[in-house]
Amino acid sequence: MGGSSIYRSPGGEAELAALYEEALARLGSGCETRMIATGLGETHVILAGPQDAPPLIVLPGGNFLNPMCLSWFLPLAAAFRIYAPDIIGQPGRSARTRPSAKGDGHARWLVDVLDGLGLGRVPLVGISYGAGLILRLAGLAPGRIAGSVLVSPAGIALGPIWPMIRRTALPALLYRASPKRKRLIRAARPILTDLEEPYVRQLGLVYRHVKLDRELPRAATGEELADYESPTLLFAAENDLFFPAQRVIPRAGEIIPNLKTETLPNNRHVPSREALAGINDRTAAFLGYL
Repeated sequence: MGGSSIYRSPGGEAELAALYEEALARLGSGCETRMIATGLGETHVILAGPQDAPPLIVLPGGNFLNPMCLSWFLPLAAAFRIYAPDIIGQPGRSARTRPSAKGDGHARWLVDVLDGLGLGRVPLVGISYGAGLILRLAGLAPGRIAGSVLVSPAGIALGPIWPMIRRTALPALLYRASPKRKRLIRAARPILTDLEEPYVRQLGLVYRHVKLDRELPRAATGEELADYESPTLLFAAENDLFFPAQRVIPRAGEIIPNLKTETLPNNRHVPSREALAGINDRTAAFLGYL
């Protein structure tokens, strides 16, 4: 796996690798994995769903393990053949190369992923960082996207900086300095609507052992997306510290041409299981019309 280590120690890397294995096993025996070559290094892809079903790309969040994010969208495997790549430069099994989020490196990587999987024009679903990468692809190669679903998306509008620092960055730093359970819960609470143990544990391991990727995909512009005409469904959470609905939805309406939006009331950055069930239902119906 190319690139310098994104981990703080070999022991930390081993702990994240073990958690990845656990999360992958929880997805069930119907999932497969594959490595494909890209211009930025080897990319690990998780596959789920019937082989003859319509294809769907699912992109995880940044600084988060792909199989844990995929678990939120696994119900879509009932209707689609899911391809979920580990984003390069993020914790997981893909190359550790981290292209600048200010450029088009991730979008070019996504084109290589689609080519490596033998896919042409496909729908994509992304959460957080992954949703921001879909917008980067929409600017670079809009013809490759049949439609998209963006959940808590990066790359559109940010929330106020100080609350983000005070409620997420500082607690994470304090936890890394002294990894106590109370500090971990304080760092996780503003991010996870449901404090489910595997996801709390994962955040703790990432905060302690990963050199966090602090770059977000650059904000998309209307000019970049002028040729992107495919339908887009966007879900933004009311209490998302990073990308709050009250900022994201108005800005998205200005820059994304063919857009439907929904606000997730009383949800944080990672929606609740109840909200995710609704997102999956509406996503399946939305993509079924493409």
